[in-house]
Amino acid sequence: MDSPSPDLTTWTNPSCLLYGPGDARYEDRPMPTITSPTDVIIRIAYTGVCGSDVHFWQHGGIKRPITPTHPITMGHEASGIVHAIGPAVTTLRPGDRLALEPGYACHRCTLCKSGRYNLCPRMRFAGVPTICHGTLTRWFKLPVDCCYRLPAAMGLAEATLMEPLGVAVHSVRAGGVGPGMRVCVFGAGTVGVLCMLVAREFGAEGVVGVDVNRWKLGFAEEGGYVPDGTGEGEGEGEGKRMRERFGMDEDEGEGFDVVIEATGAEPCMRLGVEVVKVGGRFIQTGLGRRHVHFPMGTVAEKEILLQGCFRYGPGDFALGVQLAGEGRFPLTRFITKVVGFGEAVEAWETTARGEGMKTLIRGVDPV
Repeated sequence: MDSPSPDLTTWTNPSCLLYGPGDARYEDRPMPTITSPTDVIIRIAYTGVCGSDVHFWQHGGIKRPITPTHPITMGHEASGIVHAIGPAVTTLRPGDRLALEPGYACHRCTLCKSGRYNLCPRMRFAGVPTICHGTLTRWFKLPVDCCYRLPAAMGLAEATLMEPLGVAVHSVRAGGVGPGMRVCVFGAGTVGVLCMLVAREFGAEGVVGVDVNRWKLGFAEEGGYVPDGTGEGEGEGEGKRMRERFGMDEDEGEGFDVVIEATGAEPCMRLGVEVVKVGGRFIQTGLGRRHVHFPMGTVAEKEILLQGCFRYGPGDFALGVQLAGEGRFPLTRFITKVVGFGEAVEAWETTARGEGMKTLIRGVDPV
């Protein structure tokens, strides 16, 4: 379609809001305006669906509840086109295609100044209840430092994957993955498979994915392991079987150098601790229940380095865009379904059923 008029007062801002579990409504929200010299107003092209969207749709939030008095515009994995820029923006111009880092920090607190802006207590992250409206809208505003111009070879649909790719880069960097290492990733969803691919790029010699879904393990095209279901795939017996499968001698303290847990499921956490080597690293990337039974005794006995991993930090998003722009990852393979803007519920339900890898929702305007 033709480029929209720069005068936003002539446009509407259709948005998809969630008022509570199972209660999605399409409404016209206020138009964004440039209030800071570094603001960028973006016309959203696509928004991807992730597990947190499904949880919000089914349960009405995770940490902060969604209520009828505080509805939230959904969506955070997004791409778009620059519409207008603030007077201090010199690196972008209207018409540029972007991947969006959907959260912006205060840049003033101790955590931000220490280089850990992803942990900023004043982070405004898209689609988080009571904090910030999301990207399932026509117009969205971000600071320029959260906008990544796309390489020529990357399409706007594939660009939605830059957000989960940023998570994968952060996870692999947190694990210190390097040449010759053996890496195990629990969960063959989008983030898990991207962790496997990034680990390969960082030089991992052997990468194994663990999932109960054989199709997703096949999609990953890496070494795969399906727990046999005994005790929900947990405990020493399953760990012993898994080590034997991959030729690791438990008596010699062998196991995976790095385990990345990308499901948030308690049995996967316990099995991951069993199969990481003595002195290895365990990175908790998946978000699950806040209170779980975790084998801390094994962590102590094996002197495992246990680390949490939350979203992405300095350089992670940019590195992901660079690697993807160089054609390192088969991004188009991830996209299994695209629905119209008015079909968000269908997209969430598709993801809830575990169909394919990534479902996208088109923006209001065709691109």
